[in-house]
Amino acid sequence: MNQKPGRVHFQEQLAELERLALGALDIIVEQLDRTMEALIHQDIELAEMIVADDDRVDGRYLEVHQGILSLLALQSPVASDLRLVAALLHTIKHVERMGDQCVNIAKLIPLSGHDAPVRSEVLEMLARMGEHARGEVRQAKRCFAERNLELARDLILQDRQINRLNREIFQVAQDIGEDPDTREWAMHMVLVARALERLGDNAVDIGEQVVFVVTGVFGSFSHSAEPVTR
Repeated sequence: MNQKPGRVHFQEQLAELERLALGALDIIVEQLDRTMEALIHQDIELAEMIVADDDRVDGRYLEVHQGILSLLALQSPVASDLRLVAALLHTIKHVERMGDQCVNIAKLIPLSGHDAPVRSEVLEMLARMGEHARGEVRQAKRCFAERNLELARDLILQDRQINRLNREIFQVAQDIGEDPDTREWAMHMVLVARALERLGDNAVDIGEQVVFVVTGVFGSFSHSAEPVTR
C-alpha cells in the first residue's frame, strides 16, 4: 500500500531531524577533542575559545527541539514514530548537556593561572578518560543510527572505565601533598574528571533511548549491562 503524501513528508522531516540530532554528536566529539587539548596543554586561550563556541551546540539543540515540536503540531504520528520523536527529544537534551560539560571543563582550566603546578600522572589519567568519553559519544551515535541494541548495551561496559578512572583521580588528589597551589589545582582536576564522567553518563543515556526506540520498553541499564524497567 502506498503511503499518503502527508505521511511521506512526515517521515522525511523526522529523518532530517534525526540526522541533525545525531550530527550534533559529531560537534560534541570535535568540542571534546579541543577541550582535552586545552586541558592537557593547560591552554587558557583555547579554553576561552571553547566557552565562546558553545553556541553551536545550543543552536543545534534549539533547531532540533523546535523542529520536533512543529512537526508534532502539524502531524499525527503513529506509535512507532512517537517513540522516535520522544527519543530524539531526550537525545538532543543529552547532547546539549555534553556540550555544557565541555564548557565546564574549559572554565576550570584558567583558574590555576598560566603556571599551574600540574601533575603529569593526573593529566595522563584525564587524557584516558577523554579517550573513553570520545569513544562512547561516537558509539552512541552509531548505535542510534543503526538501532543496534548490542552496541547500546555495550555502552555501560565502556562507561565503567571512565568511572574507575574518576575514582582513581579522586584518590590521587586526596594524597597529592600539602602545597596549597598543587592541592587547589588537583581539586579543579577532580571537577574535570567529574565532568568527563557525566559526559559518559549522557552517552549511556542515549543508548537507553535506542533500546526504547527498538523495543518500546523504557528502562535504565543495570551494572550487568541489561536494561531494567523502572
